[in-house]
Amino acid sequence: MNILMNAWSYFATNILQQPAWMIGLIVLLGYILLRKPWYDVLGGTIKAVVGYMILAVGSGGLVSNFRPVLVGLKERFNLDAMVIDPYFGQNAVTAGVEEVFGKSFSQVMMLLLIAFIVNIILVRLRKLTKLRSLFTTGHVQVQQASTAYWLILFALPALASNNTALLIVMAIVLGLYWAVGSNLTIEPTQELTDGAGFCLGHQQIMGVALFSWIAGKMHEHDEKRGKKASRRIEDIELPGFMSMFNENMVCTALLMTIFFGAILLILGRDYLIEAGFLGENASFLFYILTLCLNFAVYLAILQLGVRTFVTELTQSFQGIASKLLPGSVPAVDCAVTYGFGSPNAVPIGFLCGAVGQFIAIGILILLQSPVLVIAGFVPVFFDNATIAVYANNKGGMKAAMILPFISGLCQVFGSALIAGWVGMAAYGGYLGMWDWAVVWPVFTVLMKYLSYVGLAIVVIALLAIPQLQYRADKEGYFLITEDYEAYKELKAKKAAK
Repeated sequence: MNILMNAWSYFATNILQQPAWMIGLIVLLGYILLRKPWYDVLGGTIKAVVGYMILAVGSGGLVSNFRPVLVGLKERFNLDAMVIDPYFGQNAVTAGVEEVFGKSFSQVMMLLLIAFIVNIILVRLRKLTKLRSLFTTGHVQVQQASTAYWLILFALPALASNNTALLIVMAIVLGLYWAVGSNLTIEPTQELTDGAGFCLGHQQIMGVALFSWIAGKMHEHDEKRGKKASRRIEDIELPGFMSMFNENMVCTALLMTIFFGAILLILGRDYLIEAGFLGENASFLFYILTLCLNFAVYLAILQLGVRTFVTELTQSFQGIASKLLPGSVPAVDCAVTYGFGSPNAVPIGFLCGAVGQFIAIGILILLQSPVLVIAGFVPVFFDNATIAVYANNKGGMKAAMILPFISGLCQVFGSALIAGWVGMAAYGGYLGMWDWAVVWPVFTVLMKYLSYVGLAIVVIALLAIPQLQYRADKEGYFLITEDYEAYKELKAKKAAK
């Protein structure tokens, strides 16, 4: 047993929690199952790993670039508040779970293993479950397993005395969430990418599904009323000098300079020098310009990473889908979608979501909320930029601006309520991304006040969602992952009728 646990621990630490190597393993296995020549297997695996590493450099650069603003807003205005960010949330669980519940954080890794197995079983039984997606984003799974561990322990404290029952219950709920949530993003992702063969496996999967549906309804509503439907961002040709905003790199650089430049001016040169972000003799102007233009640099790096590994992943996964998990697709990091649709949807979604978050934070301060929130870069950027990419594809520019703004409000208000209630706010952080600010608080309320009846409602509701999806489109439901071109023909025939 110890040998198995050590093997799992090694795999979880070095592969499952390292997305580049997890993607590389999937590509390796997929190409082997497709019986590709050894040099194609090796070349494809290297390309996938390096591509994801490039994406990680872009993502990490975006996060670190935001640090002076995040730290500055907290320290400059003496805000003693909880940060909504996946890493702050994971640290809060690590620091508080033993003190609050008398449990070891090491059990989170066991929860991760069982939940991942549940996801595999659910997809393997797809004819019964109607589930088609395997959640492969390991670092996200660790963060979610940490937060789910705290929320379920809080909601069902009686389980604390029985570790086996506790882990089984948690794994069923979490594994179902991974499978069902990512499954909901298959249709909008296939439409966005024109059948690239993947879906989302991140922190806002149910949010993306909901906002994609709302964006589509907004488009239909405008058409029914005879109004001119909002055009997608990429279809808008701006006149005169504004045409420079049609270029993604220029648009990102200018928007970020206006937005972050204003915040950095408020923080002031003296503070930035004192905090060690700016050198004593350095130019304040060029510090601002360099910091803001770096967003365009890191976004371009991220998009390069996407282009490098997505083709390898989608081609190789056909081997896994045909031999091990028929009709399935991998659920991957939300940043992968930034290589599709309008590149300008990314900065627009981020800025609109940031405005929503800052307004919500201001309201919390005015209301003297017992839990104050500081915006973390990961939720405000990766949630809202992703929502904007999908909303733009379904409902045009109007949806790409309105829906991320609403998302920003939800992230702050939802996180403040749930983190304060369950006690995580006292440890300085909460995961804070859309599903965990909206969907998981609902799960927690049901389980807390209805106990095992609430747990049953959550499980049954999750199991029912793919069944309802299947009933709504029996002909196209599995076809969309098995043969996207045939699915498009079927959809065109239905539209013609």
